[in-house]
Amino acid sequence: MSSPLLEIRDVGYRGGDTTILDGVSWRVHPGEHWAILGPNGAGKTTLLRIACGYLWPNAGGEVRRLGQPLTDLRELRRSIGWVSIRLAAEIPPHEAVLDTVVSGRVAQVGLKPAICGPRPTADDYEQARRFLTDLDCSALVDRRFGVLSQGEQQKVLIARALMAVPLLVFLDEPCAGLDPGARERFLESLERLASGNTAASLVLVTHHIEEIMPSFQNTLAMRTARVLRSGPTRKIVDAQLVQELYSVAPRQTILDNGRTWIIF
Repeated sequence: MSSPLLEIRDVGYRGGDTTILDGVSWRVHPGEHWAILGPNGAGKTTLLRIACGYLWPNAGGEVRRLGQPLTDLRELRRSIGWVSIRLAAEIPPHEAVLDTVVSGRVAQVGLKPAICGPRPTADDYEQARRFLTDLDCSALVDRRFGVLSQGEQQKVLIARALMAVPLLVFLDEPCAGLDPGARERFLESLERLASGNTAASLVLVTHHIEEIMPSFQNTLAMRTARVLRSGPTRKIVDAQLVQELYSVAPRQTILDNGRTWIIF
């Protein structure tokens, strides 16, 4: 088997006197798409920040990329994308959607004329159009980022992240705040991307079991700074896991079209 794209080895992190991560281990191999579940305070966001190179595991452990230990967090950040609602607030609202996507190629927030460094090419713009088409956003090319709906903005930001040709893209609760229709349209686009030929592995962070689409065949479940379960989604995501994570007993579990729905 090839080396993992990302390997978290027995990682710990403390904030003052609080243990936020305690001996967390996790591997993502090429071609895998993962979901991460867990209640607020479980350590999910800290794990993402360490995985993306924004925090160092200050209580022990190691982060490896493609089998190699990393000592330079900037190197890790260049190979992993992170899409969140917070990023949307940093994009200039007047910027054309196509420019927003292309800005991911040159590592800018807000595409600016480059005095030095890389400049976007015609091929970059063509690739950006392809990513938007893959995400069912081709009609948004000439619109301004600030007038898009929240779901549309999230899809544009995924296309932007893919422009950097990352090994992994983390999606940090991308459905938060979406109405049911917008959520389902977003998840359909995400499933189409995950089941297609994208080179990047995708990691979806969510509170909602039904948001785990069929292509996300692996799940990491966290509770109180530790990994509770990790493995194939179809084996570990069940009513017992929901009760252990959220301290509420489901009345019924329904499997429909590759998705699990929990009835309380």
